[in-house]
Amino acid sequence: MPETVLGYAAPAKDILIEPAVLQGRIAELGKQIEIDYAGQELVLVCILKGGVLFLTDLMRTIHIPHAIDFMAVSSYGIGARETTGIVRIIMDLERDIRGKHVLLVEDIIDSGRTLHYICDVLRAREPA
Repeated sequence: MPETVLGYAAPAKDILIEPAVLQGRIAELGKQIEIDYAGQELVLVCILKGGVLFLTDLMRTIHIPHAIDFMAVSSYGIGARETTGIVRIIMDLERDIRGKHVLLVEDIIDSGRTLHYICDVLRAREPA
């Protein structure tokens, strides 16, 4: 039986990607975002909670004006480990994204159902 931390399997003990390699790739993404969105109104929308650490690293590499906002969504019931299939918005954006370029930062995509739902919700708000 694997070791557990707070009821979850213990983290992997082997490093799959060296931190320097990962940070280098994040820096490359930041530079590409600067090129793609130069002169545009850009909002980074992070899906909580898993995307926060990546968002923080990514933001440090983007040297053009940008805003950030957050959403929390769930397709799991309280305490459940399996999806109910019904996606709910737990916390919505605070800012209006109409006419702005939105870059979504998400951590895990399983079935794609939640991502599809989020994209539909955001498209209805008429971003650029």
